[in-house]
Amino acid sequence: MTRIPVAVYAEDPVLRTGVTHQLRPRPEVEVLDQGDRERAAVALVVVDVVDEPAAALLRRLRRSSGTRTGVVVGRFDQDALQTTIDCGVAAVVRRAEADQDRLVATAVALHKGEAVLPGDLLRRLMDHVGRLQRSVLDPNGPTLSTLTTREADMLRLISEGCDTAEIAVRMSFSERTVKNVLHEVTTRLQLRNRAHAVGYVMRHGLI
Repeated sequence: MTRIPVAVYAEDPVLRTGVTHQLRPRPEVEVLDQGDRERAAVALVVVDVVDEPAAALLRRLRRSSGTRTGVVVGRFDQDALQTTIDCGVAAVVRRAEADQDRLVATAVALHKGEAVLPGDLLRRLMDHVGRLQRSVLDPNGPTLSTLTTREADMLRLISEGCDTAEIAVRMSFSERTVKNVLHEVTTRLQLRNRAHAVGYVMRHGLI
């Protein structure tokens, strides 16, 4: 079996040593020394967060044809998802889940041209792609700014089956306030009733 040449990148020597130590004993991969990284088929970038220095490294690796990149990360938020997409990252592994088998499986998947994402990040990616598609198909369509946070929260509760009284209790508003807010939403968006409003905002990915 041909071993997959893997380069490990980490500013923190503890992180670099930890990942390298897990990978070296495995016959599926060959961990490259720093001076031999140009042979890498797979690059694993190990970071606490995807900040600007990490993004700069990811962009540089993207320009290296033939190398597919994965990120092993401590914390990962929506901004990081956008950055990794822009930088062509094909795999994300949370550091808390990065045991030896997971790291090797990620390297093998990357080498095969596959993508690796945790389930919750995959859902967020699909939502992101859906929003991009909607903005291309209908650039004048509704966006997240169409609703206030309070309006979105109320409509989300309605979609979960809550009535006016339950929404008032859960959001610490009076029932009158809830009715007024929902009336404002349906009037502003020219919708017939609450069910129409919920369907509208769910169809456009606003809740």
